[in-house]
Amino acid sequence: MRPVDSPLPARLVSLDVFRGLTVMLMVVVNNPGDWGHIYPPLEHAEWNGCTPTDLVFPFFLFIVGVSLAYALAGARRSGAPTRPVLARVARRAGILFSLGVLTSLYPHFDFATVRIMGVLQRIALVYLGTSCIYLLTGWRMQAILLITLLITYALLMQLAPVPGFGPANLAPTTNLGAWLDRTVFTEAHLWQTSRTWDPEGLLGTLPALGTGLLGLLAGQWLRWPGPAPVAKPLGLALAGALAVVAGLVWSTWFPINKALWTSSYVLFTGGLALGLLALLYWLCDVRSYRRGLGPVLAFGVNAIAVFFFSAILSRTFGLVRLPGPAGRPLGFKEWLYEGGIAPFFSNPRQASLAGAVVCLLIWLAVLSWLRRQNWVWKV
Repeated sequence: MRPVDSPLPARLVSLDVFRGLTVMLMVVVNNPGDWGHIYPPLEHAEWNGCTPTDLVFPFFLFIVGVSLAYALAGARRSGAPTRPVLARVARRAGILFSLGVLTSLYPHFDFATVRIMGVLQRIALVYLGTSCIYLLTGWRMQAILLITLLITYALLMQLAPVPGFGPANLAPTTNLGAWLDRTVFTEAHLWQTSRTWDPEGLLGTLPALGTGLLGLLAGQWLRWPGPAPVAKPLGLALAGALAVVAGLVWSTWFPINKALWTSSYVLFTGGLALGLLALLYWLCDVRSYRRGLGPVLAFGVNAIAVFFFSAILSRTFGLVRLPGPAGRPLGFKEWLYEGGIAPFFSNPRQASLAGAVVCLLIWLAVLSWLRRQNWVWKV
């Protein structure tokens, strides 16, 4: 592979489909009918391990990297000064980060306990870091940085002593990343569920950047004019298989773990992302398959809008209190679920899954209408 400086197709249909599928899974995962009875495949791994749910976030970051290889290619080709481009990148990253903090603040706006890090915040940091690396380096240096990040993170997490706790460890509250987050943010500004550690903390952003770099390298491979079209998905599939194997091997001493975003997790999930992108690229961009993709594309072009507004709406519905069974007050969403979905199922997990699917269908109706109006929310 060599650096890409030639103008090739500006948009990958396969990438929009990949993004749409990921957003659809995210909606189902984030909106169970009953949080107490989540359908098993839609739960995160308890600690080590990887479920389908644990693929959503790394797939997003991988897609960010692939997108940047296309979105910023013109800036590299033109040879224009990079400072204005970096300024635009920093502005967009700042907006994404601010939207993430806003979702944490809403609806009570308690600045004393607001969570500072989060999903959108990590996406913003990975977007910023991957963009800067792409604009300032070539693919060889990017590959070296990827390897360096993963090895450095593994060494820090497994060898560096944790102040106040002793030897390095990978436990939730006593690992080096958790200590760093408590030191920088204090417990008041960490993940509300624990207040002792944060799954989107500072140190874990380093290997998450590696996930973005994997996507960036994949995007540059797809933009390279050298190989025949069929060779590109084959190359992605081979790289994906190697990454999955490498991740599984590495996991024997540095376990696959989403909350810690371990190096083995980066390789394993990145390998699966490479494999899925290879399949979609062959179908959508080599074979030009389009039938039935409208709903998926509707989700794919408005990914950030879905994430942001689904969080805001969910919390807004929670402010509306209605009488439920035995007079117990319920939020509007829970009231609809208890009265309109749960009674039709004897199995509470199946009912919870049905609630998630109904939410997905509602979003599909909204996004399909927005797509017909050519409305896309860009930040």
